[in-house]
Amino acid sequence: MTGMIAQCKAEILRTLRNRKFVVTALLMPAIFYFIFTSTMDANMNIGGIQWKAYYLMSMTVFGVIGGSMNTISIRFAQERKQGWVQLLRITPLPSGAYVFSKIAAQSVINLGTIVFMFLIGGLFKGVELTFVQWLSCGLWIWIGILPFLALGTLIGTIRSVEVVQVISQVIFIVMSALGGLWMPIQSMPSLMQHIAEWLPSYRYGQGAWNMVAGASPDWIGIVLLAAYAAVFMVLSSYRIKRQEAI
Repeated sequence: MTGMIAQCKAEILRTLRNRKFVVTALLMPAIFYFIFTSTMDANMNIGGIQWKAYYLMSMTVFGVIGGSMNTISIRFAQERKQGWVQLLRITPLPSGAYVFSKIAAQSVINLGTIVFMFLIGGLFKGVELTFVQWLSCGLWIWIGILPFLALGTLIGTIRSVEVVQVISQVIFIVMSALGGLWMPIQSMPSLMQHIAEWLPSYRYGQGAWNMVAGASPDWIGIVLLAAYAAVFMVLSSYRIKRQEAI
């Protein structure tokens, strides 16, 4: 257990020292939030929700997805290429400690991202939610990131670090744009709205938007997110075992 905790601490420190993570997970969503709530009427309603509250959840989800996918995928690919994973196998750490430490460390960092964005919305933009809404939205965003952590692990099984960086960024940007994190899907053409409904990014954001509106996360969304998480985990496990057998 001591070794596991030490590994988690090391992962947290390494991530916080990564400038790309700071930009992707903290600065970029905060800047977008200030721009789009300043250039548009912050009090206009989107599905019965004030724009400044709606977009706060969008950008918090955006930051958590970006930080998680990019960090997990790139770090995983780099360390497999450098032989770090093989080295850990001869240490006393349990076999699953490597992946668990990354997920645990990223979860702690994601919690910091959520608190950071919520403080910005509450203190600087006057977003007013009940304590239960703040807590439920935060927990949803914190726990609901699992499919994207699994996707990051799957992308990280690609052997080329350069290819991983490109693929991770492209998938992140496409899912964010089509999933309604930049702009509500109501402003998109009908076909794109139907596509968005099947994306994990939209269902992830939808859960937080629903809770801001006083409703519960959609059960279809929960099932889809769970299905995505299961598929990505199975595929990443398959690829890892296959690569280790070669």
